[in-house]
Amino acid sequence: ALPISGLMAATLDNRTTSITKLERERFEEVRSGEKDIRTLCLGCASLKVKMEHPLFEGGLCSGCKDSFLDNYYLFDDDDGTQMYCAICSDGMEVFLCDVTGCPRAFCYFCVEKICGKEELDKITAKTNWNCFLCEPEMCPAPLRVRQDWHQRVQALFAAPDPIEYDPLVIPPPLPLAERRPIRVLSLFDGIATGYVALKNLGFDVELYVAAEIDCDAVRVSSVHHSDITHLGDVQKISRKKLNELGPFDLLLGGSPCTELSVANPQRKGIYEGSGRLFFEYYRIFEYLKPCEADSCSHNGSRPFFWLFENVMSMTSNVRSTISRFLQCSPVVVDAFQVSAANRRRYFWGNLPGMSRSLVPLPGDRVTLQECLEPNCGRTAQFNKLRTVTTKQNSIKQTKAALFPVVEELGIDDAPPRGDILWCTELERVFGLPKHYTDVNNMSKQNRQRLIGQGWSVPVVRHLLSPLKDYFKCVTALPSAEATS
Repeated sequence: ALPISGLMAATLDNRTTSITKLERERFEEVRSGEKDIRTLCLGCASLKVKMEHPLFEGGLCSGCKDSFLDNYYLFDDDDGTQMYCAICSDGMEVFLCDVTGCPRAFCYFCVEKICGKEELDKITAKTNWNCFLCEPEMCPAPLRVRQDWHQRVQALFAAPDPIEYDPLVIPPPLPLAERRPIRVLSLFDGIATGYVALKNLGFDVELYVAAEIDCDAVRVSSVHHSDITHLGDVQKISRKKLNELGPFDLLLGGSPCTELSVANPQRKGIYEGSGRLFFEYYRIFEYLKPCEADSCSHNGSRPFFWLFENVMSMTSNVRSTISRFLQCSPVVVDAFQVSAANRRRYFWGNLPGMSRSLVPLPGDRVTLQECLEPNCGRTAQFNKLRTVTTKQNSIKQTKAALFPVVEELGIDDAPPRGDILWCTELERVFGLPKHYTDVNNMSKQNRQRLIGQGWSVPVVRHLLSPLKDYFKCVTALPSAEATS
């Protein structure tokens, strides 16, 4: 558990000021058996329960549900731990789990008001503490862990928005003889991860047009894919230009998340700063998508597909805004199932089978050890990495900032030493070919920035693979496995 500093001790001494009289009375009734915990909101003790709490027996009111949705996937960039309590999604002072790889946090006030002061004092006195989710059998009454909490969390974030949207129309598969090479427009293209996934799947790419303003990212994609047409700033793409280059069969994009993520306390939201670039995707999407009548279709008789991605650490209001404009709810896809890193993202789109299970394919590197350079004495200390971002410290793991790799130097009497990932190893984590970002003598920090901004190739491959029933394919290019 966290060591209690003088400031934190002072906070503990006055902790009753943060637990209302009503909360204290109602949870005392639960502990005495007078009240059923399932009738209460675990966050605020309200009787107006909107839904079941996904982790513990008990409920959440409407306000606490919104807080849970907004804050559950908000992690500290420095140590990868939850920034808010896993029960109430609030809390100024928290206990952190000491199990390696567990990011969960639980606030003092939830522990005391639900379980009592005696349980709070027990946890405070421990040098090392395994949280309630890691040791559910040790969870103090009346707090009880749900056995299926993993599935409940997944279902909660994949749940449709309150607005009921009409089902998206998915074109029927085309006969083999009618499938043509695919024509793609990729907005906020980055290092052309979408192109890599398409080539790995064996698509015959007739045209790939990219909008990207990061010069380093454009250099990387240009070196590896000389046939990409670059347009620069998405805000300067006109209808005339789209008419000149079109038609397009697939629209890809993931607008910048800086202003949308609750991890940014200075975020401006979706209507200001880089957040409003979502509406550039929407502007182009509205022009490219077919009308209800085939005769109005921008593509004529060609099927049209689209995919939009962004972070899960956005507020429920931002998510609802995006869904309202795109007229569908997102699916949640986590790269940890097909790669060596956690990376939960929202995806909106009309691709067939977007909600199907993510399954690793032969050649996917699903553990960190598989991503390390062979024959170099390097041993992974973790099976999976936490989410890798553009920041250097996101490579280190847990709140103790542990190195993910231990390296034997092979020198007499030289002890093993901790190390971060090499760039080639980080490329493998994201499913990219070896040395993919080794362009223009780019620094290690810049290479990680570009990789951390991009998509996980195995995830994009999973989402795009059903399009093989619609477009012409040729022999697939070697995957990252074969080129490493």
